[in-house]
Amino acid sequence: MRYICMICGYVYDDAKEKVPFESLPASWKCPLCGAAKSDFKPEAKPAQKTAPAPASTKAAPLPTAQIDAPAHKDSDLKKLSPGQLSALCSNLARGCEKQYKPEEAGLFRELADYFASVTPAIDDASVENIAALLWSDIDNYSGLRSAADEASDRGAARVCVWGERVTRMLSSLVIRYLNEGEALLADTNIWVCTVCGFVFIGDEAPELCPVCKVPAWKFEKIEGGK
Repeated sequence: MRYICMICGYVYDDAKEKVPFESLPASWKCPLCGAAKSDFKPEAKPAQKTAPAPASTKAAPLPTAQIDAPAHKDSDLKKLSPGQLSALCSNLARGCEKQYKPEEAGLFRELADYFASVTPAIDDASVENIAALLWSDIDNYSGLRSAADEASDRGAARVCVWGERVTRMLSSLVIRYLNEGEALLADTNIWVCTVCGFVFIGDEAPELCPVCKVPAWKFEKIEGGK
């Protein structure tokens, strides 16, 4: 049996390992990204291929004129909170950096900093509530990915893949923190990938990001209290 890490794709093959996956302790972690054992799933068996249907002899329909999509109504719009706007502008800044547009990236960072400065404190920002929100986000990714695939939007599909993996990693770390407390962060460092947001706990950043595969120098070390 082979087991796949849902975060980085690492494969644990029972046939090659000395210890069967089911016999590993609950505290065992992915050797590549540090994900918990619970973040692994059995490898799905490949679907059996069926013979293709015979090609139709009918002529293909003529393309119809493209109809412009109707404009969004006010009811379709959603008002974002300052915190959401800060996160949005921060992500746009990252996108501009990837497109080698430093001026635009700087402007989006200014907006992100402004919205962060006016974001009110959250009364119920407990670790338990954060864990619940992360699980809710994970559940929503399946619908987002389906919509991206139906629209043949490769960019959105990639965002969904990276986003789900990073969210799963954050959820795994939060659960570990609930179980281990401050001992999880004792005598170690926290690293964040500046490209996809993957979080890694260890003395040094990984040589390659387990999610987006950028090198270690793309990671930032998070100092205490920041």
